[in-house]
Amino acid sequence: MPQHRPAEADIQRYYTEVFAEAERLDRTPQGRLEARRTRELLTRLLPPPPAAVLDMGGGPGTYAGWLAAAGHRVHLVDLVPAHVAAARAAYPELTATVGDARDLPLPDDAADVTLLLGPLYHLTERADRVAALREAARLTRPGGPVVAAVISRNAALIDLTAQGRADERTRSRLLGAYATGVNDPETGFTTAYFHRPEQVVDEFRAAGLPTPQLYGVEGPLWPLLNAMDTGPADALFADAMACAETFERDPAVLGASAHLLAVAPA
Repeated sequence: MPQHRPAEADIQRYYTEVFAEAERLDRTPQGRLEARRTRELLTRLLPPPPAAVLDMGGGPGTYAGWLAAAGHRVHLVDLVPAHVAAARAAYPELTATVGDARDLPLPDDAADVTLLLGPLYHLTERADRVAALREAARLTRPGGPVVAAVISRNAALIDLTAQGRADERTRSRLLGAYATGVNDPETGFTTAYFHRPEQVVDEFRAAGLPTPQLYGVEGPLWPLLNAMDTGPADALFADAMACAETFERDPAVLGASAHLLAVAPA
């Protein structure tokens, strides 16, 4: 397994000491939109249960637990030991181990479906992201879907600006991340990489996978949800959901989502 780099120490610290990932998708309207849309997309893209699902970088098991409850056989792998412990405690019906998405001690064709709903966020080098996708392809039976999530290049600048948090201290760092894709942890998030849609396609191809289908997860209205002082009305949330579904495959609008989902057969 590759040696941990300093960036990985920062990621471990962030998710262990700073940020509770298990609460993220419930804590904000944007998080709830991301979760609901991701589940809807996975329902469409994955085979019906029971399938053997490998959740690489599955965090504390939010999606893995949901998939296991639906009847899938789920094995979760995450770099952060605290996430693995949380997944085991919350979802005893799945299995979970600590591991690195770029190099897993599992046999070829171990899964019917492989998810990477986190690793590509935190690998700042293209070679590492391609390695993770190549490993996912190796571990997925031929024809089974490889599904990966990425953070949009535009997300950090849009999000912090909408919340009024793009100040003199952070604006130059946000503009730097927008230019290079590499996040500066001084913005409040950890070591991360933000993708443009065409980069996702390039990295899938470089990993030996077919050209992926791309989906915008939250659509263009997501910044309005967290920017509202009192939280969004049900009607606005429903409108954001409908808008996200309408524009989910439109190339001109893809990058307006905070997250993109890419899928291709192994």
